[in-house]
Amino acid sequence: MVTKENLFHQLGTIIASVHQLHYDLTKDMPMDDITPLQYEILEFLSVKQPVTISELSECKGISMPNMSREVRKLRLKGLCEGTEDAEDRRKQYIRLSPLGGERVNAALEHMRKIFMQRIEQMPDTELVKISEAMGVLGSTILR
Repeated sequence: MVTKENLFHQLGTIIASVHQLHYDLTKDMPMDDITPLQYEILEFLSVKQPVTISELSECKGISMPNMSREVRKLRLKGLCEGTEDAEDRRKQYIRLSPLGGERVNAALEHMRKIFMQRIEQMPDTELVKISEAMGVLGSTILR
């Protein structure tokens, strides 16, 4: 019998595994002139934008001053852009620049190659099961 408590424990295992998978997919990725943290900021912006420095700070667990400094470095490199809120000039919205989008796409291509190697020998029946499971997670827990 499946209990909600068991599902929660399975979720914890999946979260830890996803962190490990992300590390495995990005550990040998050429970063050029950005730090792993700066890449994670760009990656976050690729799925949710525009965001405030405060939202980025909360999501990454980094103080506002440190996040502001990292975003400023990314802006100087032309990888993200900021716009002021018309009603509150202290508030800035951050989004990927076209160059930042290119950088994230190159990183995703690197990760895609590694992912394809991992699933290369999987039978189609397993791929279908994985796809179905991801669909269920995406439409329920991860929405």
